[in-house]
Amino acid sequence: MRCYSWRVGVSNALVPSVGLLFGALNQQLIAQGTGTTRTEPSSNSTTSVARQSSAIENSVVKVFSVVRYPDLAKPWAKQSPVDITGSGVVIEGKRILTCAHVVLYASQVQVQANQSGDKLAATVEAIAPGIDLAVLKLEDETFFDSHRPLPRLRGLPEGKDTVLAYGYPKGGTSLSITKGIISRIEFAVYHRSFAGLRVQIDAAINPGNSGGPAVVGVKMVGLAFASLGNAQNIGYVIPNEEIDYFLQNVKDGRFDGKPAIYDECQAFENVALRAFLGLDKTVQGVVVHRPDQTEANYPLKKWDVITRIGDTPLDDQGMVKLRPDLRVFFKYMVQKVARAGKVPLTIMRGGQEMKVEVPIATNRPVVIRDLMGRYPSFFVYGPLVFSTATTEFVGSLARGNAGGALMGVLSTLGSPLVKRLADKPMFEGEELVIVACPPFPHRLSKGYGNPAFQVVKSVNGIPIKNLAHLVAVLRDATDKYLNFEYDNLGGETMVFPRADMSTATEEILSDNGIRTQGSPDLMSIWNLKRAQ
Repeated sequence: MRCYSWRVGVSNALVPSVGLLFGALNQQLIAQGTGTTRTEPSSNSTTSVARQSSAIENSVVKVFSVVRYPDLAKPWAKQSPVDITGSGVVIEGKRILTCAHVVLYASQVQVQANQSGDKLAATVEAIAPGIDLAVLKLEDETFFDSHRPLPRLRGLPEGKDTVLAYGYPKGGTSLSITKGIISRIEFAVYHRSFAGLRVQIDAAINPGNSGGPAVVGVKMVGLAFASLGNAQNIGYVIPNEEIDYFLQNVKDGRFDGKPAIYDECQAFENVALRAFLGLDKTVQGVVVHRPDQTEANYPLKKWDVITRIGDTPLDDQGMVKLRPDLRVFFKYMVQKVARAGKVPLTIMRGGQEMKVEVPIATNRPVVIRDLMGRYPSFFVYGPLVFSTATTEFVGSLARGNAGGALMGVLSTLGSPLVKRLADKPMFEGEELVIVACPPFPHRLSKGYGNPAFQVVKSVNGIPIKNLAHLVAVLRDATDKYLNFEYDNLGGETMVFPRADMSTATEEILSDNGIRTQGSPDLMSIWNLKRAQ
C-alpha cells in the first residue's frame, strides 16, 4: 500500500466462528474486576450483551466501489473499471466512515447493511488518501433511522485489551468478526507527508476488512486499514484520535493535511557525539541532523539538541512518554502543542538552553508529488506525450521483473526521477516534466531513440519549469524548429519542424482515438493562443 513495506489484506487466515466469538465477548463483558475468576452469566446479562453485539453489527456496512484508476502508461486514458469491496461504519452526522483506498477513484459507491439485500447509493463527501480515511453520505438518509452511530472510545486503548475486528473480508458475504488483542501503539508514517498514531492488533485482517471498526468492549477504538505482508495476524488500525482530527479537519469538505515539522533528527546516545557537543548525560534529547530549511532566520540549526517539545521532555531516542506503558516519537506532539502555525521547542545550542518556535507545515513540498486521487495531467504534441513525474509513476517503473533493472539504468544515467525523488522544489511551482510513454509511430520521430521516462530539460534553450510552462513555451514558439533536450547523461536532442507538429498532432489523435490533445488544465493554457 503506497510506500509501506506492508500491504492491505495479504493473508487468507481462517475466520473464527461468530458463535465462538460471541461467547468470548460475553465472557469479556461480564467479567468485572474479578482477576482470573469469571462468573457464569445470568440470563439478563446474556441478553444485554446480545443486544450490544447486535447494535455493533447493525452499525457495520459493506462498501461496494467501481473504481477507474489512472493509466500511468497512457495518461490520456483511465484503466478499465474494477469492482472492489470494503467495510464501513456508521458515525454521527448521518455519515459512514471508511478507508480512502476503498473509494479512491470510485465512479460508483454503494453500501449494504448487515443481513440486508439492498444496496444504497453513496457519494464520497470527504477523503484523505494520506491518512487513508473517507466519509460517505447516502442519498437515502432514512437508513440512519434504524442504523445508529457506533460509539467511539475517548483516548487510546490499553495494551493487551481484547479487540474484535468487524468487517466483510473476501471468502464470504456475511459479516465477519475476528478476535485479538491490542499489541502495540506507535507513531508511524502513513504516507511520506503524513504520520500519526497507529494501533497494531493480532486479530486477523484480510482483503475487504479495510474500513471496518475495531471494537473494545462496546466502543470503537479505530478503523482497520492494513495488514503486514509475510507475517501472521499483524493488522493495523487507525485510532480514534486520528479519526477525530480528520473529521474536524474536513468540516469544510476538504482535508488540509496534518501539522508537522520535517527536520531530520538522530539519536543522542553515542558517547563521542556527546563529547563533541560538550553535553553530559543530564541533557537528553535528539540532535538535529539536517534542518528542513537552510535560511539564516530558520530557528533550527545543525547540531542543535531538541530537549523538549512544549513542556514535554524527550529521551535520547526522541521519544516522549504519554503514559507509563506508552512512548512515542516526539513529532506526535506537534499537533498537540502547535499554535499559530508554530511549535515551541527547547533546544541546547553551544552549551546554552534556548526556546525557539519552529514553523509547521501541513504538507511537505516535494518536487515529485503524489496524485492523491487526481488523474494525471497530460499534453500530446506531435508524436510525444508529456506528463508530470509523480510518485505513482516512478513506483510503476520500479515494479515487475524488469523494474529493478530499469531503475538501475535511470540511476546510472543520473535521471532526476531517481536523484530528486525526495527533493524539495528549488522554486515555487517546480515540477519534473516527463515523456510519459514511447512516441507514437510517425515519420517525424524516425531515426530517434525512445525518449520515454526522460525528464524534459529545455525547449529551444528555455529551461522548463513545469508542465504548464512547457505548454506555454510550445504555444508561443515562433522558431522554425523545436529542440527538445532531456536531463540525463547520454541520450540525444530531438529536433522537430514546428509547423509539421500541429498537423502530426491531429493525425495522431485521430489514429489513436484520443479525444483531446491535453487535460483540461493544460488545454485552457494552450487555447489562449487562439484567443490572442
